[in-house]
Amino acid sequence: MAFSERGGGVSAPPFASLNLAGHVGDDPGAVDQNRAVFVGATGLSAWRHRLTMAEQVHGERIALVDAATAGAGAFAAYGPPPISATDSLITTAPQVPLALCFADCVPVVLVAPGPVVAVVHAGWRGALASLPGKTACRMATQTACDVAQVRAYVGAHIRDCHYEVDEVLLSQFVNGFGTFARAESGGLDLDAVVSASLERVGVARCNIARLGTCTAEATDRFFSYRAEDGVTGRHAALACIL
Repeated sequence: MAFSERGGGVSAPPFASLNLAGHVGDDPGAVDQNRAVFVGATGLSAWRHRLTMAEQVHGERIALVDAATAGAGAFAAYGPPPISATDSLITTAPQVPLALCFADCVPVVLVAPGPVVAVVHAGWRGALASLPGKTACRMATQTACDVAQVRAYVGAHIRDCHYEVDEVLLSQFVNGFGTFARAESGGLDLDAVVSASLERVGVARCNIARLGTCTAEATDRFFSYRAEDGVTGRHAALACIL
């Protein structure tokens, strides 16, 4: 598994430089070069053509990736499109790298015995819908393992100090998850909500690891949709069974 940062690629501003998303207006050729760099850095170059991505729509659909769907969206410039309208990818197939893109939303990589891995895109809609927890349950069902065996790795995302939302939305989170969703800063604490989503289905708290970095405060390292006025690239979370 791996989380990318924004440096080391070939994209020009405002997508500089390791933009991995093909839908933000960047040159598709540059995106594909960047993906090759990222996949290569993880030691998975031999399976670059099997990289599988999704058309992320801030929904709660979970897709199981198998040999037939491996490689969907692998290349921005050509080839099959990404898996449609999906924000969580799961696979039990070896040598199939899964990747989703982010620029403030919460990246979650899940691994469990089977083996099985997943990558989850949890913006506020996905977090409110408990998509991380639902994905963990789907993984356990898929491989007949215990949810308590799932390990979660949470990458860089926007933190509560920079994530103000309206009172109506914040109230939905407080009602659904508890008062901890409203941080002391007054913002929405996505990190706490994602962790609660996982713990509620049985993922052990000690099995949840967090990077703890705020994308809006670290735009030298990560892309941030809010901090960069909506025009920026995307970093990625990746998982693969070797």
